[in-house]
Amino acid sequence: MGNMSEATNEPLSRLHIGAEKKSRRRGGPKFLLVIVALVLLGAVVIFLAMRKGGGEAISPKQSAATTTAAGAATAATTGMASTPAAPARAGVSVLTVSGYVIPRERVEISPKFMGTVKWIGVKKGDEVKKGDVIVSLEDDEYRARVMETEGRLALADANLTNAEVNLKRQIELSHKDVDSVSALDDAQRVRDGDVAEVKMARGQLALAQTYLDWCTIHAPINGTILEKLVNPNELVVPQSFGGGNGPSTAFLAMADLTDLQVEIDLNEADTPKVHMKQRCRISPEAYPDKSYGGYVAEIAPEANRSKGTLQVKVQVENPDRFLTPELTAKVDFLAD
Repeated sequence: MGNMSEATNEPLSRLHIGAEKKSRRRGGPKFLLVIVALVLLGAVVIFLAMRKGGGEAISPKQSAATTTAAGAATAATTGMASTPAAPARAGVSVLTVSGYVIPRERVEISPKFMGTVKWIGVKKGDEVKKGDVIVSLEDDEYRARVMETEGRLALADANLTNAEVNLKRQIELSHKDVDSVSALDDAQRVRDGDVAEVKMARGQLALAQTYLDWCTIHAPINGTILEKLVNPNELVVPQSFGGGNGPSTAFLAMADLTDLQVEIDLNEADTPKVHMKQRCRISPEAYPDKSYGGYVAEIAPEANRSKGTLQVKVQVENPDRFLTPELTAKVDFLAD
């Protein structure tokens, strides 16, 4: 019996669970509950963060940026100095704006009096030199006026010569007490009147000659003809009388195409990036492979209120035939 009890108790002893193992098994469910609680807590935190950020996931880069911004704010609050942004390197573009190519000086040649075009010797695109004759007006009337005033001047000169001879004779007679003093005074007055007549005739001749000279139009500058505004036999006037069908007020428009600028309407928010004599790089939109140097030559003294812009003109250095007035060009304003 004793042997049978021992034999029976031996397998039962193997199935017996010790106190240490019991405590270990009891701790297992608690550990799992803690893990589940931590996972739920993390999910709640992520959900709240996404809800606060508008539903956008927070990437590691954004988290780092947020941390950096928070650090900068903390530094500002505590009075710690922050590192300023590094200035742009010289020659690097700080602003790019588009504008239009224009001649620095556009000249419209207008008549000084009403007249009829007799001859015009240029067309659009022609190059002319300063002083070249480009237009002539009908001048028959003014040539006749010159001849008339020349005759008046000759008559006035003859009268003056006669008056001076007569005055000299009266002076001699008055010295010999042959003639009266009043005769001498009359001769003096006649001579003075003839001097005035000569002066008036010379003035009239100069005026008639001026009008005759104005009938021949010379190029005021070296340049290229941009527009031909009249044809022979057309009437031209120095100013418009209103309406679109009246006589032309100009013969031609011309400009020096070796002296070009780019006109820009600069947004007022960008004005701190631009200053006089600032170096620029110009690229025409039609020829993007072309590039020209330039500098800020003019900044308007007042802004355009309606557009919120400030007009800036950039002088082009060494322009060539690829830069045509009114073409669009891109301008890079460079850092000093």
